[in-house]
Amino acid sequence: MSDHAKYLTTEVDGQIATLTMIRTDKRNAMSDGLIAALENAYVTLPKDVRVVILTGAGGHFCSGLDLSEHVSRSAEDGVYHSRNWHRVMEMIQFGGKVTISAMEGAVIGGGLELAASTHVRIAEPSVIFQLPEGRRGIFVGGGASVRVGRILGADRMVEMMLTGRKYGAEDGLRLGLTHYSVEAGEALPLARKLAEQIAGNAPMSNYFMVQALSRINDMSRSDGLFTESLCAALVQTTPDAEEGLNAFLEKRAPVFR
Repeated sequence: MSDHAKYLTTEVDGQIATLTMIRTDKRNAMSDGLIAALENAYVTLPKDVRVVILTGAGGHFCSGLDLSEHVSRSAEDGVYHSRNWHRVMEMIQFGGKVTISAMEGAVIGGGLELAASTHVRIAEPSVIFQLPEGRRGIFVGGGASVRVGRILGADRMVEMMLTGRKYGAEDGLRLGLTHYSVEAGEALPLARKLAEQIAGNAPMSNYFMVQALSRINDMSRSDGLFTESLCAALVQTTPDAEEGLNAFLEKRAPVFR
């Protein structure tokens, strides 16, 4: 068994891959080993895979930093460590595959940072969203200040971290931490349904949705609108744009590349 296989399994079914975090004795805690396994999984997926479903075994998504592996680092090493996590989270968000998180149980600390780097999030009733770094004497380092801060707003994130507040699935839906709140056992079936739907979209449309919208949100209004025009112009030159229009006019389902 490779080191990666201790942390993660990969199943591929056509255009959809399912990555399952399997270190159940640690509630799938975030660690350098899991980060390396995630990176390896994404870079070795077949080219035909368009959508990834990310989930956790044993009743938990990811319980945050594995404190048993936490070591004292110099400021220099701490920056490098955090930036490596950023690099892998950026790869998940912008690497070209759409990722759906099917979540239950703990989505805590680094687990929430991981979920926030994915594009569609589904939560079951057992989900707990939390950023408990203040109670551990540490600070977020995997991208939460940007990704979770953008979802919640800085003011609410400050309160969440100061108090260690826990949010459930329904609160998460209200706040934007999850896009769907479903009954127990329904996250994976919905993830598969949505994955099939997304995989059936025109590939360049998916690509620009993932690549452009978050970046446009970082821009000024005028820069964002100009970038939107460039994206629209590029996407409409693809064969799929012509197929989508023809399918609409002919009242049939489109058949994209």
